[in-house]
Amino acid sequence: MRPQLQCVWSEINRRKVDINRQLPGVVLREMVAMSHLLLVDDDEDILSLLTNFFRKHAHTVSVAQDGPEMFAALEKQVIDLVILDVMLQDEDGFSLCRRLRATSAVPIIMLTAMADHTDRVVGLELGADDYLTKPFDQRELLARVKAVLRRTADSTASPKRSETRPVLCFSGWRLDVARRELRSAGDALVLLSGGEFDLLLAFAEHPRRILTRDQLIDLARGAAHVAYDRSIDVQVSRLRYKLEQDPKNPTLIRTVRNGGYIFESEVTRG
Repeated sequence: MRPQLQCVWSEINRRKVDINRQLPGVVLREMVAMSHLLLVDDDEDILSLLTNFFRKHAHTVSVAQDGPEMFAALEKQVIDLVILDVMLQDEDGFSLCRRLRATSAVPIIMLTAMADHTDRVVGLELGADDYLTKPFDQRELLARVKAVLRRTADSTASPKRSETRPVLCFSGWRLDVARRELRSAGDALVLLSGGEFDLLLAFAEHPRRILTRDQLIDLARGAAHVAYDRSIDVQVSRLRYKLEQDPKNPTLIRTVRNGGYIFESEVTRG
């Protein structure tokens, strides 16, 4: 086992499990649906540990040890969230995140062994929804999984919410809250990560108001979410790249010096 991952082990996983054989799933007949997680890591011990842990907490789990296995699992099954390790032996997690985000908006949480912010920022720039630094507490990972899934479900699971916040229109763009889709004036679909969608929704619901980074974190991710200012800057940069005609000279999402950001467009409800 890699040294930086040793403290991930907990009391509930003192016995090693062979992940090459099928692990017993958690059968919860009373649940209408369980979230299906895809764990991508080339460390069998970590896959066994996290598989058991998430199944004990009522999640369906699939595992992959490299890119081909990850994309094969995504092709065969409906995956609700991907937990992706950065330090894979063949194709690293950054490359896989970039490829996946080019074709899918499935939520991604990246696991990084780097203690500084470098890997975190790169992961966010590539479209990851959240990150966690190794070594980590399994309960914190579970909390982050729940938070990301909750943010995704908030705009898709409730018809009442979609009725009150149906489609937000601005500068030729259409943001469909119920479907979590962004479409251009020509009706082209623009893929957004979960974090990008939530941040854009926060801007669109508070147009022409200066919003600090802390306010944006609370609006887009919830007051309980732990983040740092740079994560918002990275998400804004990605949104500008997708929305602005000239991302280096933005007119839609403008930086307010020592203040935060302001969404300059008028917003109407379609």
